[in-house]
Amino acid sequence: MPQGLSSTREIPETGSIPKHIAIIMDGNGRWAKNRYMPRIAGHRQGVETVRGVIKSCMERNISYLTLFAFSSENWRRPVDEVTSLMQLFLGALEQEITKLHENGIRFKVIGDLSKFDPKIIEFIQIGEQLTAKNTRLTFTIAANYGGRWDIMQAMRKMMAQSTKLPLNLDEENLVQYLSLSYAPEPDLFIRTGGECRISNFLLWQLAYTELYFTNTLWPDFDEHELELAIQSYQKRERRFGRTSEQLQRAISAKG
Repeated sequence: MPQGLSSTREIPETGSIPKHIAIIMDGNGRWAKNRYMPRIAGHRQGVETVRGVIKSCMERNISYLTLFAFSSENWRRPVDEVTSLMQLFLGALEQEITKLHENGIRFKVIGDLSKFDPKIIEFIQIGEQLTAKNTRLTFTIAANYGGRWDIMQAMRKMMAQSTKLPLNLDEENLVQYLSLSYAPEPDLFIRTGGECRISNFLLWQLAYTELYFTNTLWPDFDEHELELAIQSYQKRERRFGRTSEQLQRAISAKG
């Protein structure tokens, strides 16, 4: 689906390979606990998994990858863990931005950045500016992000930037202000770690996304696990409100 369009208003073009995959990377702490290691060790290993998933997505010509790294609710975690996560985030930004650029990857961060250390904000801005024209893969990190926050901030922006709002507001008026407005809605959502909920992630954008839950902890989520998720996606009938018969007729008409 072209960016800015809604699956509840338009029927998107779909294929056997998802254009956009969104992932909640869950299970880092449990992975570490199972190995009698501190929780931060699981998060460090999780960064290695991110590298592998990016590589696998590029090999499959997936155009967009969005990862939920830190939710607006994660500030409730113990202070020492939050501090370690922020240090890890800063270190990853310092080490990875140039590599992303060299591989033709566009880097984006969505979320309320106001709570982050100025150094983190600086590296995010540097990364986004450096990679802005890259087209091989758009890699988005959701940090201090929440789906409800996203809708509310979009409403505030729309009201602030519109001198006169139309009487009959529709989705198109709002969608351009959402954090992920530059990307099509995700085709496939993956959550690792065994939990079966979307945890306030991309509430607007996941309206017609195919959901896939796996017990595999994020540090163990490798190319094979990604392939299993894609194979599950390929078995789905993406009807977008239509019947199976209507879908089959539409497929037959195309080819």
